[in-house]
Amino acid sequence: MKYIKEAWYPVVWADRVSRELTRHVVLEEPIVIYRLENGSIAALQDACPHRLAPLSLGKLKGDNIECGYHGMTFDCSGKCVLIPGQDIIPGSALVRSFPVQVKYGLVWLYMGDPKNADPKKIFHLPQYDQEGWHAVQGDTLRIECNYLSLCDNLLDPAHVTFVHTTTLGTPAGATVPVNNEYRNNEITVWRWIRNGPVIPLFQKFGKLNGNVDRWHYYNYSTPCYFAIDMGSCPPGSIPDMEKRHEGVQMHACHVLLPVDERTVLQHWFHVRNFRTDEQDMDAELTASLDMAFKEDKVILERIQLEEERDPDFKRIILGIDAAPMKMRRMVDKLIEAESDAARH
Repeated sequence: MKYIKEAWYPVVWADRVSRELTRHVVLEEPIVIYRLENGSIAALQDACPHRLAPLSLGKLKGDNIECGYHGMTFDCSGKCVLIPGQDIIPGSALVRSFPVQVKYGLVWLYMGDPKNADPKKIFHLPQYDQEGWHAVQGDTLRIECNYLSLCDNLLDPAHVTFVHTTTLGTPAGATVPVNNEYRNNEITVWRWIRNGPVIPLFQKFGKLNGNVDRWHYYNYSTPCYFAIDMGSCPPGSIPDMEKRHEGVQMHACHVLLPVDERTVLQHWFHVRNFRTDEQDMDAELTASLDMAFKEDKVILERIQLEEERDPDFKRIILGIDAAPMKMRRMVDKLIEAESDAARH
């Protein structure tokens, strides 16, 4: 399978990276990640260039990795610094190293040409560290499906009414159409549901009752970053849709790691503007969101199995598929552009 390579991908939560060598698979490429003695993080191709033994099976010697097969030793830049029993080190005794950044508590790797590794191109949410907002680290959900199937899901407000009945949806949204906005490598799918029942999540944690005006803005940017802006307010209290921050608002952020053709890691966190000083509720709200996302996991994994069982099945296209189809065309266009650039 082909992927966008000139992009940053979130691999693992930074607080889970230690002095232990750990293997991760990113876009089908095995990578070993570990923490250096100065606290920074290194990422190398997880394969010794001699016999392809995984370096993650080796040992740390200071900040260097000693291969567990024949003892070839590599520094954190991927350069071989020692070959036992051999004084001459070939210039080809290298493993690829990857640019690393830590943002939003996640370790991000750049999978393309290192000279293009601009940290400003990492997913950005302005509210994350703004006054009046509270950011909470979520978790990572492993889903056995193609990452584009999860991208479809995260651009689809219509499923919320039927899949997330106890957390994120109510029947009031079933007949409300969505609006699609397309920009350069970005999509927003949004709708407001006026004077309808509050969703269970905001009833419980936002302390709202009765009817509300509520919104969903599904914001996507390539390759697989999502910031879902959801919130509620008393009916008619926010006539200007751009002043959503005046209501109860939360950004649920999903930044995806394609592992291989049928596996994706869904890293997620949330940022909210309500009850920001009540951090004792963070774990409970995180658990509720986790339950909602696991509801998607059940369906997406079954869809993956059905697609593999009958790969020639002809699916019908509905109006709600416009944004997901546009997203896939954006991804294909970027992959094709990278392939053209590589040929020239």
